[in-house]
Order: sequence, then C-alpha cells, then structure tokens
Amino acid sequence: MASRAPSADVVVAGGGVVGLSAAWEAAQRGLSVHLLDPSPGRGAAWVAAGMLAPVTEATFGEESHARMFLAAAARWPDFAARLTRATGMDTGFQACGTIAVGLDASDRAAIDQLLEFQRGLGLDASRLSASECRALVPTLSPAVRGGALMPGDHQVDNRRLILSLIEGCARAGVTLTTERVVSVASDTKGAATGVVTERGDTVAAGTVLLAAGAYTPKIGGVPEGVVPPVRPVKGHAVRLRAPGDGPAFARTVRGLVRGRHCYLVPRADGSVVVGATAEERGYDTTVQAGAVHSLLDDARLLVPTVDEWEYLECAAGLRPGSPDNAPFVGPTSVPRLAVATGHYRNGFLLAPLTAEAIATYLTTGAVPPPLDAYPVDRHLPAARTGSGR
Repeated sequence: MASRAPSADVVVAGGGVVGLSAAWEAAQRGLSVHLLDPSPGRGAAWVAAGMLAPVTEATFGEESHARMFLAAAARWPDFAARLTRATGMDTGFQACGTIAVGLDASDRAAIDQLLEFQRGLGLDASRLSASECRALVPTLSPAVRGGALMPGDHQVDNRRLILSLIEGCARAGVTLTTERVVSVASDTKGAATGVVTERGDTVAAGTVLLAAGAYTPKIGGVPEGVVPPVRPVKGHAVRLRAPGDGPAFARTVRGLVRGRHCYLVPRADGSVVVGATAEERGYDTTVQAGAVHSLLDDARLLVPTVDEWEYLECAAGLRPGSPDNAPFVGPTSVPRLAVATGHYRNGFLLAPLTAEAIATYLTTGAVPPPLDAYPVDRHLPAARTGSGR
C-alpha cells in the first residue's frame, strides 16, 4: 500500500453539495478536514435545479418532515451570506417564492387538496385564481386553471453555490484531493481510521464521514448492515435560455400537467432549469431522448414561449433516495464512522442544516434537533447505533 497521508480530524468521502457544505462548516469550527472526490460538485449537484422548497416539498404522508424542511430553510439566508463573505462569490440565493399551477381541472383540484394539507401544517400558502397566476407569471399558458403561491419557497443557483463551496473550503484550509474513495480503513477493533483511495493511498483521520450521495453504499470496507439503505433515483434536467436580459420570470413555477410534475426555475442570467424526471434505473446516468421530449413538452404546455428559447443542455444525475425520503445524518454502529446521505430531492435545501449537524456532532458527539429525530439506523435490522467517535 502507498504512503499514508497526513491525518486530519475528519475525512469526507464525497464532494457533492452535502459533503462540501459539511467540510466547510467543520473547518469553520476549527477542525482539520480532508475531502476526497474525483470530480467535486460535478455529480447530481451539478445537474440539480437548486430549489429550496420547504412548503411544496411537504406532501401527504411526510408530515414529520415539515419541521426539518422549515428549519433548513431558515438557515439559508445566513449560510449564503457567510459563504459570500468568506469567498466574495455570489451563490445565487434568491428569496423569490414559488407559484404552483395546474393545467386542467383535475390538476387544479390536486393542488387545492395539497394546499389544504399544507395549511393544516401551518405552512404559508395561498390559493390563486387563473388570472392571479398569470398576473404573477404573464407567460403562463391561458390553459392554466389556477394554482397556489408559496412565498417561503426559494432557490439557489446550484452551480454558483458549488463553486463558492469549493472556494470556501480552500480558503478555510480544507485539503481537497480529486480521487475516489474505494473503502474505509479500520483498526483491529473495527473502528474507522481513515479511507483508502483508488490509487491505494490511505488518508488517516479521527472520524470518517461518508457523504457520497447515491454512491455511499458502494464504498467498501464497511460491515454489512452498517450503511443505511440508499438507492439511486435518476433525474433528467434540461437547461434553456430565454431571450432578453434578466430572468425569464420572477418566481419558480411548479406545474401539474395532467398529473405529471414539472418545474421551471429561472436564473438571473436568463437561463431556466426545467425538471425533473424520477426514474428507478440503477446507476445509469445516460441522457435519453424520451426524457428530454417529455420535459420540454410539459414545459411548453405551461409556458408556451419555451418554443422560442435557446436549448443549452440536458444532463442526468442520481439523487440519493431513502425509504422514507428523509436523510441519514450522524454516527453509525462502527466507531468513528458517520454518514450524511439519503437527502433525495432536498440536498440543497438540507445542506446547511446537515452541515451544521455534522459539525456539531464532530465537536460535541451529539446530533442536534431536528435531525436527531432521524437516526442513521432507523431502517436497519437490529438497530444499534454506537458513538461513532
């Protein structure tokens, strides 16, 4: 085996939005951090739309998640401001709100039903008529039957944020190595001591954090039944550019199109992210023509002027899905081994909350609320979580 790298307080395996945020926050607390990823920020985080949607992501059967989503959203203004002060870079955070619209009567009825559910949870959402929807977004199709306004749902430019986090980590002293972690190293008692890279190097650390998104279960060296069940959920997203200067419209549009979900997220530079599919296809990230056609067809039914926009790209990423659509953040039953994965559709929304929880755990040994309500072993047989330190 090749040379052993200098030890750190924590080594982070994975450089998506969660891993980068956790590394940066840990470094802010005075910890020495080493992060490894073959292409930091270029996985699912680069494909994502960057929606921060505590209201529209609160859906039937997931009532307990609402508190977590709201707590995460409340941290975003300070998180973005601190990162900008540390780097001088704009993250693209916008407190813009979201408008949800339905294309036909059944879509409208579904939105009304969800609206009542959200109001029952105390969330800020109000019903809109068809004309009120078009007053807020004039380019909406005349076929839109109405919708709802969620002023507490915002967005961040995912790619600007990723670049800011990479710069923030560098300025905070995080060691960043562009190599893939293949396994966790351990001592004779089974405690994690570091990670082994694809080149055979060992990076030693006091704590190992597995934050490789959907690829977390593929990291070896961990006993069976320790890493929580995370699966890849493929998502296509299309990027377009509207003509003229500035954003295509002022708010994120989330639409129901004959029962299918579609969203359009406007950026300050005039680009628009259209998404996203949700496909159970394993670790496949190829871009498929049918997915592109479906997204563009639904987008143009909501906003007909899409036909005149410039096509920029389509990409596919893998969301880390969990059985209950809630993340796994905290220690495992292996001493000194922790995880931060399973964020599914809400990696960007939950990134500051997750980073804060990981940094607190690393410095105090405890995962703080509200993430303490979602223990890492909740879906494992014979649940037994150790100290992890």
